[in-house]
Amino acid sequence: ETYQEARLKNIENLRKLVVDAAATILYDEGPEAVTVRKVAQKMNCSTKIIYNLFVNKDGLAQQLYLDGCKLLAKEFEGTPHADDPMQQLFNLGETFWQFGQRYSGYYKLMFGGAFADFKPDEESIHGTVTAMRQLLTVIGNAQEQGLITGQYDTETVVRIFWASLHGVIHLYMCGHFGDVQSAHAVYKQTLSLVVGSLFSS
Repeated sequence: ETYQEARLKNIENLRKLVVDAAATILYDEGPEAVTVRKVAQKMNCSTKIIYNLFVNKDGLAQQLYLDGCKLLAKEFEGTPHADDPMQQLFNLGETFWQFGQRYSGYYKLMFGGAFADFKPDEESIHGTVTAMRQLLTVIGNAQEQGLITGQYDTETVVRIFWASLHGVIHLYMCGHFGDVQSAHAVYKQTLSLVVGSLFSS
């Protein structure tokens, strides 16, 4: 390989190491703890190296966001399949809850505004759509079969579904629902109401 190819490969490997270090901090200590200085300390390198690779904290946040999208997509893909679209939405809804619990740092970064100045760009938004593909497919198929009303386009229905579930998770993370069992109960009730209303139309 050429020097240029080797250099690019080294840069890509270094970027991955930085993102992995930031992800560990995110997972262990939450998004508030992810700073360029802290990542540099973890890697035992200067902050200048990280700034050269990512420009600023937002560049690092974007890479973490995209990694979070891949994680969410993987979780959705691993959801037990049900032939009944109504049951499949319940299954996907439960997966979304579990993702929020298992990867709370990623969840807060992606959907909870944890990095105040970070706003997802077009690539990040595309990553979210890819992660949500399972939902789009199930709801789109149910609409084609006449099980869900066609008065809204598929993406709008997905947004309504997603926003309702996110609201419960976000309120729980902000301390509004007490313990996890109480919050999960409210979540399941919300999921049931949303799915029920979609299929009763």
